[in-house]
Amino acid sequence: MNVLIIGATSAIAKAAARQYAARGECLFLIARDDKRLQEMSEDLVVRGADSVNSASLDLLQHDQHSQAIDEAASVLGTIDIALVCHGSLPDQEQAENDFAAAEKALDINGLSVISLVTALAATMKLQGNGKIAVVTSVAGDRGRQPNFVYGAAKAMVSTYLQGLRGKLLPHGVQVIDIRPGLVDSPMTAHLEKGALFSSPETVAAKIVKSIDGNRHTVYAPGYWRLIMLVVKSIPEAIFKRLKF
Repeated sequence: MNVLIIGATSAIAKAAARQYAARGECLFLIARDDKRLQEMSEDLVVRGADSVNSASLDLLQHDQHSQAIDEAASVLGTIDIALVCHGSLPDQEQAENDFAAAEKALDINGLSVISLVTALAATMKLQGNGKIAVVTSVAGDRGRQPNFVYGAAKAMVSTYLQGLRGKLLPHGVQVIDIRPGLVDSPMTAHLEKGALFSSPETVAAKIVKSIDGNRHTVYAPGYWRLIMLVVKSIPEAIFKRLKF
């Protein structure tokens, strides 16, 4: 199976790549840092990957996305699975008071993802098959005070994926929305860790299993579905006063 991983050097993506390598899959990695890509590629070969190729890309350069996807498709032959797994947790206070900061956060967590998925959808429509899995977040389920700029970007992506899923259904292409909760990773290094935090490996296992199982919307770990059902059920008159 041929697997493309975008944002490959992120903690979750790296953990997922290791699982695919252990299964002997062919991998193509896209991320910004050439050196980290090379180190990761060598590690994945040792772990059992059939082949590993990579390309560096600044994911904010939207005009280069189609070319990067084309390169991956050319090397792999076909893209059976594409996992889009990049993002950045912005400083909420800065983003809500400085539009330039908000715009950057919305781009890296929202618009750049949609740009990549647009290119992937075009490629897979031509193939007549494939799976597009995108890591979003439970933060997109409701606009909470501590992270509503980040959540707005993730909500945009989730809504986009929901509509795209139906559009691509006649073309044999599946779309999976992966919504992790709190993950112990470099992106959350500044946050105090608690019982609800999961390891990247736990989330990656859920991702791989969900892609294999042709799921639609997946919470990782699964208990976040229940947590967010409760959060979404809180009346707005009460919710607007909550600071969690």
